[in-house]
Amino acid sequence: MGRRKVTDTPTDRRRLLAGGGLAAAGLFSAPAIVRAQTGLHWRMATSWPRNLPGPGVSAQRLADRIGAASGGRLVIDVFAAGEIVPAFEVFDAVAGGVVEMAHTAAFYWQGKMPAAVFFTSVPFGLGPIEHLAWIEIGGGQALWDELYAPSGVRAFLAGNTGPSMGGWFRRPIETPDDLHGLRIRVQGLGGEVFRRLGATPVTLPPGEIATSLSTGAIDAVEFLAPSSDLALGLHRATQLYYAPGFNKPNGAGECLISLKAWNDLPDDLKAVVRDACRAEHAEALADAARLNGEALKVLIERHGVRTPLFPRPVLDAARAAAEEILASIAATSPLAERIARSYREAQEGGRAWAGLAAGMAAALATH
Repeated sequence: MGRRKVTDTPTDRRRLLAGGGLAAAGLFSAPAIVRAQTGLHWRMATSWPRNLPGPGVSAQRLADRIGAASGGRLVIDVFAAGEIVPAFEVFDAVAGGVVEMAHTAAFYWQGKMPAAVFFTSVPFGLGPIEHLAWIEIGGGQALWDELYAPSGVRAFLAGNTGPSMGGWFRRPIETPDDLHGLRIRVQGLGGEVFRRLGATPVTLPPGEIATSLSTGAIDAVEFLAPSSDLALGLHRATQLYYAPGFNKPNGAGECLISLKAWNDLPDDLKAVVRDACRAEHAEALADAARLNGEALKVLIERHGVRTPLFPRPVLDAARAAAEEILASIAATSPLAERIARSYREAQEGGRAWAGLAAGMAAALATH
């Protein structure tokens, strides 16, 4: 296209002045637009397929919350697992300044800092509400900050998929011996629990587990809960969906933030990010309760999925293994010991009420 000729007639001058007046009016009447153009842009790497029900949705919703609440002063671009870094490398990406933020789960880092698992879930541990109470008012957040600070990272709770199921198994589990030689995709401390019971834990990112189960490359999968598991199509490989999820009684997700990027934020934007994480944690739990109930009904009624309970001998063996593992984690460092002790105190302090509340809920559900 050729350049439009500019003339200097009275009419043209009036048009130019009118246009300038409109631009000036827009500048002062739409500050949100100006802030969006001149604000900060962060990149969020995630450990999830894009918009995976549960954690993938939380990641995008968190980014949207921050952008809206900040009036466009802080805009978050979300990237699925593998788009910038693989699913299990997002912590290093934040620590190394490749991205400013990530959405993931703390138990992925147990190899580099064993006590990280307490900030997602441990076998036979705190449920979602009890875990939230420990983080927010029981001293958990300060311990979390202390654990991640040497890596230049801080974290907030930012989503929760609720308690997990026990997993999908291609063959029945009737005794602990049935776990011997079984190849199971499992994350967190559950992997070591299954190893001690004779199984072979396998690490796979979420995007690969359905194919691996369908082809027989693995014999079982423990991922999350009905909503996420239905979305991945795990029911196509087997109809045996065991409960309870002793490995992950809690499904806390974490928002990781580069400490440098965090410290560069003004106080009001820090409050926006912190409050957005809290809001997402609450909404995700509400979503989990609704969506998991709907998904479980679909799995059972439409796809013929069965939900047997792990036999008591299997649970007893798993609990004994879990107690040994947690004791070994506590012994890895003085900080790990303080984290484990604080977690145990929260669990013991809330055990009576948590058990009674669960019993009341079960009783009400059957009447």
